[in-house]
Amino acid sequence: MNIMERFSLSGKVALVTGGAGNYGSQITLALAQAGATVIIASRSLEKNQEYSDKLCKEGYKVFAECYNQEEETTILEMRDRIKEKFGKVDVLVNNSVFRGAFTGGFDGDIEGFTRSLKVNGSGFYALTRAIGTLMIPQNAGSIINIGSYMGDLGPNQTLYEGTNGTMGGWGFPDYFYHKGAMHNLTRFFAAYYGQYNIRCNCLSLGGLFNNQHPAFVENYSKATYLGRLANNEDIMGAIVYLASDASLYTTGTIIPIDGGYSAK
Repeated sequence: MNIMERFSLSGKVALVTGGAGNYGSQITLALAQAGATVIIASRSLEKNQEYSDKLCKEGYKVFAECYNQEEETTILEMRDRIKEKFGKVDVLVNNSVFRGAFTGGFDGDIEGFTRSLKVNGSGFYALTRAIGTLMIPQNAGSIINIGSYMGDLGPNQTLYEGTNGTMGGWGFPDYFYHKGAMHNLTRFFAAYYGQYNIRCNCLSLGGLFNNQHPAFVENYSKATYLGRLANNEDIMGAIVYLASDASLYTTGTIIPIDGGYSAK
């Protein structure tokens, strides 16, 4: 097979959680452009439908779904709907994240921390298990977790100098916890599902430009080798690689896509 043919996702079905969000929108577009049928899912069916309609008008095969990662019953119900309609899932991209539960920084309400863990910890596990089990009879599949440099590194308060308190200096403690766990659970899933020829990898992402405070943009850009934050296309190539047959011997990896931030 020609090497470029290995990157094709024609005939594959991909599920992207949070597929209409900041990073999710480029993940969805990348998979669709590579030929996959893409299902985007989150709590907001309306947002998913709006984005899927937009891409369908451009000629891509994108469908909207809805579930609540806090409730396993909704995960299983979504899995069953997808199985009935599409027959399979070849690619799962775990991109959903709940950032609004634990507020107040270090001294935040512990109940909020617990709720965020239910969504981003046990909910993430339940979803991956449900879809991974669906892949087993196929003896093939690719699970891609969307992690963060915060899963490997501690807070960097210097990034927020000059932002006049409009951006935090310690970040979200629960997010560091979730992403660190996600990175190592990636290795666990790779080990467990390897016997079924299912791969599991993680992209450890850096900051995405989203009209942040100019001082933060300058500080963060200086902290990378490439001198900028990520744009709305920067992870598309890595997503297609991990989703496609081009990465059939790649599993259990944590791949930094951060402009060199974590290499310093």
